[in-house]
Amino acid sequence: HARRARYSLSHIPSPPFFFSLFNCEMNAKVFNGASYVPIPEDGPFLKELRLLDDDKDFVECRDSCTHINKTTIYRLSVGGEELWPVVAFLKNGMIYASVPLVEQTFSPHPPLISISGISQDLELLFDIQDCLYSSQQNDTELNTKLSQLPNLLLQASPFGTLLDANLQNSLDNINFASVSQPRKQPAWKAGTYKGKPQVSISITEKVKSMQYDKQDIEDTWQVVGAVICKCDLEGIMPNVTISLNLPTNEFPLQDILVHLCVTSLDSAILTSSSIDAVDDSAFSGPYKFPFTPPLESFNLCYYTSQVPVPPILGFYQMKEEEIQLKIKLHESVKNNFEFCEAHIPFYNRGPITPLEYKVSFGQLEVLGEKSLLICIIGQKFPKSMEISLSGTITFGAKSHDKQPFDQICIGDTAYVKLHFRKPKTSSHRKLVSSDYYIWNSKAPAPVTYGSLLL
Repeated sequence: HARRARYSLSHIPSPPFFFSLFNCEMNAKVFNGASYVPIPEDGPFLKELRLLDDDKDFVECRDSCTHINKTTIYRLSVGGEELWPVVAFLKNGMIYASVPLVEQTFSPHPPLISISGISQDLELLFDIQDCLYSSQQNDTELNTKLSQLPNLLLQASPFGTLLDANLQNSLDNINFASVSQPRKQPAWKAGTYKGKPQVSISITEKVKSMQYDKQDIEDTWQVVGAVICKCDLEGIMPNVTISLNLPTNEFPLQDILVHLCVTSLDSAILTSSSIDAVDDSAFSGPYKFPFTPPLESFNLCYYTSQVPVPPILGFYQMKEEEIQLKIKLHESVKNNFEFCEAHIPFYNRGPITPLEYKVSFGQLEVLGEKSLLICIIGQKFPKSMEISLSGTITFGAKSHDKQPFDQICIGDTAYVKLHFRKPKTSSHRKLVSSDYYIWNSKAPAPVTYGSLLL
């Protein structure tokens, strides 16, 4: 399915980045007929979305209580006409938006569930988000990825037709191809592959954690994994079976979701759920996935795993002007990282004035309009496997225009967010942090119960 127009991304508060990529307007005119509405320019497009705070004018057709938007699907007013559907959301100060091609007229509007381009656009926009922020450590790296994004999107979706929604894996494949053979571009294939047969597999695991250091609140953690495949095989309908085997003493996989191309599956694989307690009777593999692969790279399956302990444990205390942080690498985790940092943001306050601190290892930086402390640990923890930070911090006068605001972090409610990434193993398996929080134990905090996916 094709995209009519664009992906518009705006880095707040920096100047907007716009990518107008997929020119399918002739097809839109043919399919939509008299109900065709052209795509507006970038500025009016973003303003009409109302995902930024710089437009406070009330518009009846857009802002009335009778038009409360409960989804990521928007209707935009364009010259007295309505542009629909527009897929858009705001995340990490970036606006992600796309206009799918609807291959029919709009009189009446077709049901959303019948427009396959909406789910595809959401999948691609979420992957753009993952690609931009995976291992991203500063604005320079983010801007570098933004400059690469148009070329990646042209490869992933030539002429607006989605071939590969996994941009990060596309980068990995490009890097892999640079040391083996050039990757053939699926856009120019006649429908079957001709050449050396090869199957590329990579596993990405994201570890989530919410730690409180409180007796009445239980810490939570979870690993969410994805198996990404790219199969270059001759034949119209090649059959492939991939078998996953767990390392010794690892917990069984749960909440397994498979790609539609998987032809059959053991029922024991599908019935394992993170809601249920793990016991000795739980299915622990091997996990076999027979399938007929599509031409493009795809996510073969997703899963969760209830690891016994989080890789990094810690506690954070902040009261008035005093802060204290201790983090420890668990003994079962190899002391080797591509990068590891602890981000300590301060919301709803003025800028940080010169602070007094003591850090046992690494270095401390003040960034983000002097509202963010970053403890840079680097690629290894010290021999003790522990790092401590303590200090006294004061804040200057608050500026509403520049200082960050958060509806949860009011008063002393605050957190430390860990960012880390483990190097890939020989099996192309990598572990990265995702929503890894250590909350201030001296103040209230939002609580997560049970599975972090719920």
